[in-house]
Amino acid sequence: MDKDKILDEIFSNDPLGLLNFKPKISNARTADERLLSSFQEINDFVNNNGKEPAPNPSNISEFQLYSRLKNLRDDETKIGQLKEHDIHNLLPTIVTDQINEPQAKYGKPKDINSLDDILGDDSFDILGGDSEGLFDFKHTPKDYERANADFVARRKPCKDFDKYKAIFKEIQKDLANGKRKLIEFKEDNLREGDFYVHNGVLMLLVKVNISQEEQSFTSGKRVRKDGRTKCIFENGTESNMLYRSLAKILYVNGRVVTQNIDKVNEDFIEKFSNITNEDEEVGYIYVLKSKSTDVRIASIQNLYKIGYSKTAVEERIKNAEKEPTYLMAPVRIQGAWKCFNMNPQKLEQLLHNFFGNSCLELDVFDDKGKRHTPREWFIAPIEVIEQAIELIINGKIINYKFDSENMTIIGK
Repeated sequence: MDKDKILDEIFSNDPLGLLNFKPKISNARTADERLLSSFQEINDFVNNNGKEPAPNPSNISEFQLYSRLKNLRDDETKIGQLKEHDIHNLLPTIVTDQINEPQAKYGKPKDINSLDDILGDDSFDILGGDSEGLFDFKHTPKDYERANADFVARRKPCKDFDKYKAIFKEIQKDLANGKRKLIEFKEDNLREGDFYVHNGVLMLLVKVNISQEEQSFTSGKRVRKDGRTKCIFENGTESNMLYRSLAKILYVNGRVVTQNIDKVNEDFIEKFSNITNEDEEVGYIYVLKSKSTDVRIASIQNLYKIGYSKTAVEERIKNAEKEPTYLMAPVRIQGAWKCFNMNPQKLEQLLHNFFGNSCLELDVFDDKGKRHTPREWFIAPIEVIEQAIELIINGKIINYKFDSENMTIIGK
């Protein structure tokens, strides 16, 4: 019998399909595809933020893109491959006939002078791509993904940005001069007219259109607050992201810009003046000394709590040993001042700002073992605290500052 015929019969008699073989198609990207994909991430960053990625130590993703761009700028071969995709002119122009064979293959040799140079030196494209999906986070909370998408998708150029330019410059100047500070974000801090920082970009919350929706849970009903906002960013863009989305992204990577201390002083003094016997008493500002036996607290000289109470101070502190704000210990009243015709919280805020660089950094634990970090305890002599209160009352506080090193008040 013909051998070819026998073989044909053998191969055609395959009822289980064991001989039906299909070559496996690889999903791995080529080096050129990985290079283009990594550069497109940089283009996307510039599209969304209106600036090049910077060496931002608080944002790992931005720092990674900065290092990648720095590496690409030093590699003439990759510049040539990517130039047609360089829509933001991020890469330098090169003269191709000056590239010799080794440079064309491996890129321009680099000088290693710092840690950034080491991290940014990826001549063999080891870090340039992610064909294996190592950085595809599949377990990121869905709420954050939605918040981030809403934040990015709704950014657009601000047509009337000219009227905000001067305000942003003033805020940056205040931050540089120490008249404003960046503090941790809490949702209660989200207010119209206030400034915030997200991913290193200054932002003004211009308006919030709040709507409330009642939702039912097994534990009962709860009112959910949301609505569209209008946010203007320092880079000339604006957004109308949801109120709750804005709160979420600021929780993740945001800070609150405090009020200008000089302006707060001026507003306070204007409302504080001209007190008469007919004016209404609205509360007390008090200064307390801790009776704690904790060596961490007892060993600190000139440690005082500056606070506000609507009720008599004696009534307010009667359970001090059970409250973290009093360091879980009894306290002694060092002084108390009645407040009239004004917002006592303003006076409390002024004193906290004035003595801010001497604030106590210490954790205490309540009866349930929960950790707290009280922010109303300051290291300053009692006579200096009394002097600061007098300067606030007579309106001269704006000309002075607290010298925490020498424990005294000095002129600005």
